[in-house]
Amino acid sequence: MGHKMSEKNSVKTNNKHAVSAGRDVITSMIVIFAILMFVGTGGTVINEAIDSLSGYGGGSDKMLVSAFLLNIALILFGWRRYRDLAAEVNERAAAEERAHSLAVTDPLTGFLNRRTLTEKTAEMIAYAQRKNKSTAFLMLDLDNFKTVNDVHGHSAGDIVLKEVAARICDVIPPNNLLARLGGDEFACAFVFDPDQPEMVDRIADDLIDSIAMPIVENGNHLVVTTSIGMSRFDFESEGVDVLMRRADIAMYSAKKQGRNRFCWFDVSMEQELQTRNTIESGMRKGIPAGEFVPFYEQQIDLATGKLTGFEMLARWDSPTQGLVSPEVFIPIAEDTGMIGDLSLSVMRQTFEDAKTWDPSLSVSVNISPVQLLDPWLAQKIVKLLVETGFPPNRLEIEITESSLFENLSLAQSIVGSLKNQGIRIALDDFGTGYSSLAHLRALPFDRIKIDRSFVTSILDNPESAAIVKAITSLGESLGMPITAEGIEDKAIEDELRNIGCAKGQGWHYGRPLSTEQTRRVLSDRNLLPTQAAEEQVEKDDPEIVEPQRKMG
Repeated sequence: MGHKMSEKNSVKTNNKHAVSAGRDVITSMIVIFAILMFVGTGGTVINEAIDSLSGYGGGSDKMLVSAFLLNIALILFGWRRYRDLAAEVNERAAAEERAHSLAVTDPLTGFLNRRTLTEKTAEMIAYAQRKNKSTAFLMLDLDNFKTVNDVHGHSAGDIVLKEVAARICDVIPPNNLLARLGGDEFACAFVFDPDQPEMVDRIADDLIDSIAMPIVENGNHLVVTTSIGMSRFDFESEGVDVLMRRADIAMYSAKKQGRNRFCWFDVSMEQELQTRNTIESGMRKGIPAGEFVPFYEQQIDLATGKLTGFEMLARWDSPTQGLVSPEVFIPIAEDTGMIGDLSLSVMRQTFEDAKTWDPSLSVSVNISPVQLLDPWLAQKIVKLLVETGFPPNRLEIEITESSLFENLSLAQSIVGSLKNQGIRIALDDFGTGYSSLAHLRALPFDRIKIDRSFVTSILDNPESAAIVKAITSLGESLGMPITAEGIEDKAIEDELRNIGCAKGQGWHYGRPLSTEQTRRVLSDRNLLPTQAAEEQVEKDDPEIVEPQRKMG
């Protein structure tokens, strides 16, 4: 439909131009005719007027005078029309110039836009090949630009974009290509000597240093950094599209490595991206298909050795890749926004499993930092508890310190809603965050979990031992029990027991267990109610259970 409308508009415009051109031709013919008449009648009328004034003539012919005056009027009309046409031509040329400028440049920064950059880069590549040179293509993406918009408003964001554009102009050599691709993404391309790639590195370093300098606006220091991906076109490259795509891949690699840095494209990055895309595609199908399942890590009372509960760990039981570790799929789920659906799906299975266990056993569930930005998270968890019938007082939600850094007020609201339902809250990975004591004061935590990095090295590293002792003492003074993660052997367990840690977990007590393995462990410890155990055995093998019932 848009194409048809465009054709109609084009036809209307052409018709207007045709009518205007026709009128111009008619006007020109009238003016030429008037000039010819003026030449033919002007001399006679003027002579007769002079003779009449001197007393020799009998007066001017009225028809000739009228024709003469009409000629003058037509000539004046033609001159005015010519002046109007000249002004119209100038306005039309200016409008076309503005339209052309908007079509090829970004109106905010004056840089080229994406479509024009592609065309100009192709021309630059052709020029570089004739000169036996290489072409460097740099893709820049601003880090933390969203924060500037959110905190200071979009007008401040526009100021930042224009200032960044000016700084790019100052760093990039003249007569090269500069573009804004949209949002906070920029690009540039230039020719360089293939024997001196370090020149490109120096330019990238200068860009990073220049853009990172604070931008002062209305007393506010607006700070952004940039991640840069770089690719080069030599004679073996495949084209401008490949050049730009490789720079884009390298830019995301720079972000992944910590941001505020540059990366040259490497073939391994493309292979990694293809692997990631395969995993992402499989996850989108696997979440609704129930391929993501819970595994359970035992939590032990260090004083008595009693099993007190489990921490749920998500695993992907992929039909093509087998059992996939969360270290592989969790970052992708967080980046793509699938983490919420994945987490709720596995939580539902966990609640269904755990409601058949002994009521003394608790379940701990980790919440992703991305999930903690969802204002409806508490309602979603409570809804799952109601639908599955799992008691809220047996659930412990674990929140990492790093997840509190981005939006503490929203985290306080979510934690408050969960606590109101009787759900316990644990602060996970304690000691690795930004402001541990402030978070303990700001949120009503029920438990502190010491990060495994301190626990595994407690016997070998005096600093780790001191940190574990300090956290344990802090927990005692605040009335918060301590759970130590990463207990790998009995020596570590004994040391933690002497220090005063209440609970522990780790491979010393066994690897994470599937649902079936967990039920067998619980059955061995008489922590699986008889009815539930019988129903599960019947589900697994009804031919065995039915004869037993008949015999009873």
